[in-house]
Amino acid sequence: LGSYPKLSLAEARTKAAKAKEEVSKGKDPGKSWVEKKREDRKSPTVEGLVDEYLEKWAKPRKRTWKEDERVLYKDVVPVIGRKKAKDIKRRDVVLILDSVVDRGSPASANKTYEIIRKMFNFAVARSILKYSPCAGIEKPSESNARDRILDEKEIQIFWEKLEEIPTTEGTKLAFKLLLVLGQRRGETTTAEWKEFDLKKQTWTIPGNKTKNGNPHKVPLPSLAMEIILEAKNLVGDNQWVFPGVSRDKSLSPRTLSQIVIKNREAFGIDHFTPHDLRRTMTSLTTGMGIPRLTVNKILNHSEGGITKIYDLHTYDAEKRQALETWERKLRGIIFGEKLPPEAA
Repeated sequence: LGSYPKLSLAEARTKAAKAKEEVSKGKDPGKSWVEKKREDRKSPTVEGLVDEYLEKWAKPRKRTWKEDERVLYKDVVPVIGRKKAKDIKRRDVVLILDSVVDRGSPASANKTYEIIRKMFNFAVARSILKYSPCAGIEKPSESNARDRILDEKEIQIFWEKLEEIPTTEGTKLAFKLLLVLGQRRGETTTAEWKEFDLKKQTWTIPGNKTKNGNPHKVPLPSLAMEIILEAKNLVGDNQWVFPGVSRDKSLSPRTLSQIVIKNREAFGIDHFTPHDLRRTMTSLTTGMGIPRLTVNKILNHSEGGITKIYDLHTYDAEKRQALETWERKLRGIIFGEKLPPEAA
């Protein structure tokens, strides 16, 4: 029944009475106790569950499985890793999420919640657990990762920390161009030199690369030109502006995402993705008073109805003026350059 004095006489009597009741029903309480102990020994710890989840579910199905691994080993395993997975309560999960929110990372807390919930759902599906301790827990923050934009301080940190990230110089330039021009990740990483007119300072993305299937002309302000010319010095006569490791293919869009995931702590800012650089450029330019229509033209967003049919204006001049205004703002954020009066 247990050892005295840890187990009191009153508790021993209660246990003995329950054992006698089991015997009267034809059950062996000693055998049940042994079986329970055996199941406890076989029951995985949370750290064991993390390993099984990563190997059996995340790695085969998620391109970003390393982010799951990073989150689980940073915020979950150190806290409850040694506990049996079946003993984890809702409160354990809530406290982990609260700790992430308390360090000023509400978006990261939401991401952590999604990963923990998926792991415990996986455990239920594989009959490791009967119930998930995440049942009934809501997202810890109302912030939506799709609304993420970098503020001015984060932009400055991002630009500076790029120099410390362990990746190629060309890849760093690709990140910078995303923020300067706001074009899509895939369009940027697969850019070819034949798409650029360096004399006219324009980049024409062919329709087979754009989301809406239409060719898209992007004016290149001076900061973009600096980045492009630096890339040219790096790659020489290679067809790709940003070659991949093999040099015969372009940089993969996924590489940018993986670099951000692997270097979250090195960047030292809240969770963000390469696409958030495009959203940041969009939000700050419209916030500067640049017309939304012009910004949409820069982003090459699709139009429909009467506007698409009758508005044949190219908006090239408006796009260039807007990108030059954004460039001046960006130089002020990154390099501390003062804006001229007309751009303030």
